[in-house]
Amino acid sequence: MRLTSIKTWHLIHTWTSLVCTAFLLLLCLTGLPLIFHHEIDQALGYRVEPAAIAKNTTRVDVDGIVADAATRHPDGVVQFLVRDPDEPDVWTVRLSETPATSKVSISYSYDARTGQFLYEYPMRQGIVYLLFRLHSDLFGGLPGTLLLSVMGALFIAALISGVVLYGPYMQKLRFGTVRLTRTVRIKWLDLHNLLGIVTLVWLLVVAATGVINTLAAPIIGYWQTTQLAEMTASYAAEPSLAQTGSAQRALEAVRKAEPAMELSFMAFPGNDFASPHHFAAFMRGTTAWSSKLFKPVLIDAQTGVVTETRALPWYVSALLISQPLHFGDYGGLPLKLLWAVLDLLAIVVLLSGLYLWLKRRNVSFEAWRALLQSEAAKAAHDASRQAGSTL
Repeated sequence: MRLTSIKTWHLIHTWTSLVCTAFLLLLCLTGLPLIFHHEIDQALGYRVEPAAIAKNTTRVDVDGIVADAATRHPDGVVQFLVRDPDEPDVWTVRLSETPATSKVSISYSYDARTGQFLYEYPMRQGIVYLLFRLHSDLFGGLPGTLLLSVMGALFIAALISGVVLYGPYMQKLRFGTVRLTRTVRIKWLDLHNLLGIVTLVWLLVVAATGVINTLAAPIIGYWQTTQLAEMTASYAAEPSLAQTGSAQRALEAVRKAEPAMELSFMAFPGNDFASPHHFAAFMRGTTAWSSKLFKPVLIDAQTGVVTETRALPWYVSALLISQPLHFGDYGGLPLKLLWAVLDLLAIVVLLSGLYLWLKRRNVSFEAWRALLQSEAAKAAHDASRQAGSTL
């Protein structure tokens, strides 16, 4: 590789890394506890496991569960009926505060076998919520997610340029060499390169899926205005329903229509994922792969008849697959622990890269620490202010 080409790739690697490092550090630090969000919720008492009952126990009528949830919050509007992916014996009813919005603000969970109320999950509050908002949009809504999308794209460019530079750098060294007898800077350079190349595939997967996840709102919005609108077009001229139909009847209809699949969640009439005249059941497969993909089925809320079903387009499927890949949330606790270790290694890669850049420019550690403390304090202040206004 020519010297001029190496210099160009070095400039790309340096500046793409520098621009995104602060954001990537924030994402790694907030993403680490989010890997274990389910375990954190249980430790804080936000989730309660249902009592042990024989597995062949029949399920109660979901209309009774929905009615109980509506009674607990009379001014709310039922938006979703959700089957817990981690606990199949739990139904969750999610409500919004008013009919004017479908944004969920209340969540009640029930034992699917007995109908017993289990717990109310705190929505838009608590440490997990704060970490998730920082990780997903910096409390900035769509502009925040798009900013993180750009940072993710820059990180991918930094990784690719790092791979290009790795070959020439390692021409005279054995793989995995860390020259412990050389200067501190050389030792950290060797370690930075080693950890970067070892975690490369994981970093690329997490970065790419992270970019896709930041585009969730535009992706879902496009599907709603195209395919979902086409699926409900024949009902556009129909008058609004006087009252919501039976969720149990809709559930039975969709189970007959898709007997090889199971319900993930069902949107109620009037919700953005359904229509004013339909329940929308989102079914999933039962294998490790197919359980991550949904198939929407529309059920007429008055007659309980399935009216339309079609596979989700590729761009929505890509989003659904990217979500569990991003957090390692598809292989149980062992995979979560692996994801956590790789996350910690990524933090070392980012910090070592920043150290090497500062060291090359003779910036003192004290000045670096003061800068980081100042930026951290500013970020914490901004996040606290944003969280206060949001909550």
